[in-house]
Amino acid sequence: MSASPPILPPILHGGRLDLARALFPEAPEPWIDLSTGVSPYPYPFPPLAPEVFTRLPDVAALAALERVAAVAYRAGPTAQAVAGAGTQAFIQCLPRMRPAARVAVLGLTYEEHAAAWRAAGAEVARVETLEEIAAAEIGVVVNPNNPDGRLEPAARLAETARAMAAKGGLLIVDEAFADFLPAEASLAPRAGEEGLLLLRSFGKTYGLPGVRLGFALCGAALAEPLRAALGPWSVSGPALAIGAAALADAPWLAARGVALAQDAARLDGLLAASSFEIIGGTSLFRLVRHAAADRWFAHLARRGILTRRFGERPDRLRFGLPAEPVAWERLERALESGRNGL
Repeated sequence: MSASPPILPPILHGGRLDLARALFPEAPEPWIDLSTGVSPYPYPFPPLAPEVFTRLPDVAALAALERVAAVAYRAGPTAQAVAGAGTQAFIQCLPRMRPAARVAVLGLTYEEHAAAWRAAGAEVARVETLEEIAAAEIGVVVNPNNPDGRLEPAARLAETARAMAAKGGLLIVDEAFADFLPAEASLAPRAGEEGLLLLRSFGKTYGLPGVRLGFALCGAALAEPLRAALGPWSVSGPALAIGAAALADAPWLAARGVALAQDAARLDGLLAASSFEIIGGTSLFRLVRHAAADRWFAHLARRGILTRRFGERPDRLRFGLPAEPVAWERLERALESGRNGL
């Protein structure tokens, strides 16, 4: 029987390799980080001009990037794309820009949304229906949801946004994992409508989370105060250049979508063979259930493979996709040894 897993401190998100190394110092390097849901296919951006590092970010380059993003995300004709240092930058500044007493967040989801609103003094409620979202001042829906991949129909979300707009409310839809879904799953064509703000993640889709780039899609009434809240030089020069190149490369994105679907199917097979129940996910991650999930987490971590635990749901783990053949092989060996020893 494997040793019991160590007691972990609360974690709001994946990617904490520093914490994993401290808790499992015996684990081999390099670690395989499957905890974040980031694409294993980084965009092959071209060499960058020295000026993007030696000069302050250019205002014209920022405006050009935002125009490219609006086209790439198929934003509505009255929508603007606002660029920031990752969607987390918007999550942090929205409560300051648009204060609210009561905020509703749909379901068990990415905890940073609720944490940011609570830090700003709002009363935050986790709700289970869009009707409850519509009754709040501010509603937050992650779509598809992280970690279970739940997908609310775009038409129902649009109805919710209209109901909230009628009473001065705002619906925030976080589409961080929407890039590999059919276009009709996104609310981007409605992004200019009153009472609606969308968030899109660049780093997850393009495998470059360290670039720190994300976008808000919304109408001018929200875009201008949002830019003011972010302040000048909110996106670095390298991020401006890399983002503009990647977002304009539609063939690359389409090809990655095909590869990710194949990888997700391969992961499903490995997880099912180890008696994990697959209960949700997207093309970038899978959510599984297992009675011994904590022991599995520790077993994998001792072999240098980090998955995502959920303190509120101790029987669940989230697996991202390995990045290269050697990582797939290590995961397969670790799962096989767990089947024999847990």
